[in-house]
Amino acid sequence: MTPDGAGGGPRGPAFGARLAVAMDELGPLCVGIDPHPGLLHAWGLPDDVTGLRELALRTADALTGHVAALKPQAAFFERHGAPGIEVLAELLAHVRSAGTATQVVLDAKRGDIGSSMQGYADAYLRPGAPLACDALTVTPYLGFGSLAPAVEAAAEAGAGLFVLALTSNPEGSAVQHAVGPDGAVAVTVAREAARLNAAELAGSGGRGLGSVGLVVGATVGEAPAHLGLDLAAVRGPLLAPGYGAQGARGDDVARVFAAARDQVLVSSSRGVLGAGPDGGALLAAAREASADVTRALRAAR
Repeated sequence: MTPDGAGGGPRGPAFGARLAVAMDELGPLCVGIDPHPGLLHAWGLPDDVTGLRELALRTADALTGHVAALKPQAAFFERHGAPGIEVLAELLAHVRSAGTATQVVLDAKRGDIGSSMQGYADAYLRPGAPLACDALTVTPYLGFGSLAPAVEAAAEAGAGLFVLALTSNPEGSAVQHAVGPDGAVAVTVAREAARLNAAELAGSGGRGLGSVGLVVGATVGEAPAHLGLDLAAVRGPLLAPGYGAQGARGDDVARVFAAARDQVLVSSSRGVLGAGPDGGALLAAAREASADVTRALRAAR
């Protein structure tokens, strides 16, 4: 059953433009909604679909309209089976129905080929789908071209993509730093994203933020410079996990992204959700994190 309010697609103009407005108005913070068993327990909630729903909707109520983006992690909804997927659909509809600038990035890291990738595109990017989101995380490691169905669906719907490039997990470097005939893998991924954004922005005279972003961890240190990765040239949003509980602070984020600071959407999950379950405490934690990253990223303006 589709929850009340579901079925609408991504809202308004293209995702890149919507996100730019949200970051200008609300700050460059994205809060992850990661209802894992430990967090449910810490909130005094049962590890079942009722606890899942309570945590997800309480977080959304506290933060929608106050942060640039919310980022539910699909895995923690999927682990509860079909009822968990219904909660995810309800969460997406709930944020959408609020009518604020807050965007929803669904962290599902989908990647496949052909009709299977088309199926994921239909599930998450097609207007009217119960799980339609503002932007979806995707993995390019079956070849960037394998993402074509998602790229096309996102463009048609005004949605966005965040493509994994330099992730914060230590295992990622074995693939992402590998060098082929066209340079490091992460560089080739960024180059393809830049090409898509250039095409999107051509109609606006090259101004603004494109809708194909990258995932670049806030803890990757000097890796972008070492690999010759020009993040500013991507001209799309840069989703930066690793802030807060994973060790990075605002100044670390500023050093990693350098000239691309204005494109960065910093993601924090545990650092904010750990303040729950009180809604006021969640909002206070989000505001503190947002102030830290805003100070660091906007200082050089």
